[in-house]
Amino acid sequence: MRVGGGLVDITNLTAPGVEPHDLELSPDQVEAIATADVVLYLGEGFQPAVQDAIGDAEGVTIDLLAGLPTVDPPSGSEEGFTVDPHAWLDPVLYARMVDEVRAGLARVAPADASTFETNADAFAQEILRVGDDYRAGLADCVRTLIVTNHAAFGYLAAEYGLTQESISGLAPDAEPSAQRLAQMKELVEQQGVTTIFTEDLVSPKVAQTLAEEAGVQTAVLHTIEGLTDDEVAAGDDYGSQMRDNLSTLRTALGCS
Repeated sequence: MRVGGGLVDITNLTAPGVEPHDLELSPDQVEAIATADVVLYLGEGFQPAVQDAIGDAEGVTIDLLAGLPTVDPPSGSEEGFTVDPHAWLDPVLYARMVDEVRAGLARVAPADASTFETNADAFAQEILRVGDDYRAGLADCVRTLIVTNHAAFGYLAAEYGLTQESISGLAPDAEPSAQRLAQMKELVEQQGVTTIFTEDLVSPKVAQTLAEEAGVQTAVLHTIEGLTDDEVAAGDDYGSQMRDNLSTLRTALGCS
């Protein structure tokens, strides 16, 4: 963890490369939540199993969405989500989440508060530079509509002047209706969309089918929900994957 560094021991509840929305906890993980000094989680229906276990936590618990200007789920989204949880894909909001992590660690280890603050400030500045790249890179584009497999990029779109339309809602494995697919095909054709975006942890089949029917291509956007061991070993992190997304978006949207 960039904020805690070597001062903290981290248990990641979601295995690398695994889609986190439908996480099921093992007994050992439930025990880890109960005994941890700090539990960082995303609430509002993102990981119901974690929210259920939070009630037994003995340490500090921090819902990293709680202090953010969250937005409602898209119309027609699946039950269980009370807000769109994908705030970390907006660098401005992610920098605020980093500060919440700092504050939580400082509560349980006040003697190390200055180290946490130094680390958090450095990381937040890196994140905000990513945001600066997005603001410059998406300032002049032929198109501003992004069509996505599921509704993960609403915060990013809102921050940088784009509009997201998703095939399905917030749950990445939801099956869209035939009516929804027909609506999306019409939208793609009417708006001159060239690319339908899939994600690296979700089956691309529905998006690929829609792209074939509409005569457009697909491209991958990272949701940064679970870097694999190979990606980490290759040096991938939030900044690299977000900049990869920016390059993909610029190509698809015809940005200059």
